[in-house]
Amino acid sequence: MLKTAKALRAFSLRATDGEIGTADDFYFDDISWTVRYLIIKTGNWLTGRKVLIAPAEVREPDWANKTLPVSLTQDQVEHSPAIETEKPISRQQEVDLHAYYDWPVYWSPTGLVMGSAPPIGGPTRGPGRAGRTDLPETVRNDLEVATQANPGPDLRSVNEVTGYGIQALDGELGHVEDFLIEAESWMIRYLIVDTRNWLPGQKVLIARPWITRVDWPNQSVYVDLTVEAIKNSPEYDPGSPVTRAYEEELFGYYDSPSYWP
Repeated sequence: MLKTAKALRAFSLRATDGEIGTADDFYFDDISWTVRYLIIKTGNWLTGRKVLIAPAEVREPDWANKTLPVSLTQDQVEHSPAIETEKPISRQQEVDLHAYYDWPVYWSPTGLVMGSAPPIGGPTRGPGRAGRTDLPETVRNDLEVATQANPGPDLRSVNEVTGYGIQALDGELGHVEDFLIEAESWMIRYLIVDTRNWLPGQKVLIARPWITRVDWPNQSVYVDLTVEAIKNSPEYDPGSPVTRAYEEELFGYYDSPSYWP
């Protein structure tokens, strides 16, 4: 199921023993464009502190009640390593976070990104270790070794990239308005592009494979498509769910291989 980042921000996060806050933002890696952490705004519960939770902790969502259950206790969340979400997260902070929760790392010892996030309802950690800070030295060493050969991908904020300009092969066409995230894998499948300055009222989808690069300093996303092709692509209706039939039409229009089997 595809959900917009904006829609997911309306969901509350519920621990096994109570609510812990709402999704405020999402960190994704800039190689696979997979969400690696949900940034949770805890409100008055932890005096406004924000915490990071890996998608591996999210259980089956309660779509009707806009709730994301997580397999953590409030106490585990409360005593997790402090992270300043207003600043770039360092790999050492990630090591501390993964050691505390016993989360599997998503980067290899060579710095390569290892696929999508664990699926909803999938395994999260070894038995009985979550929430411990006295992990055996060998465990912490294994995590730190995974960062030495290569620091791995940078993490980007969904909120940060919203508003970036879209650069087609032959000109500019709109800006990033939102993201469509696949709830099962937590992969960003599409950018929702607002083209109102060029095509009044029209929104289009740009799939991840059509992005050639991102100019982070200049806040621009470059795509391997022409302005004319984007203008004539199947229009995206924000009020309707993205069906597989629509995706087939979209990928067929661009004569592009699909991401699904």
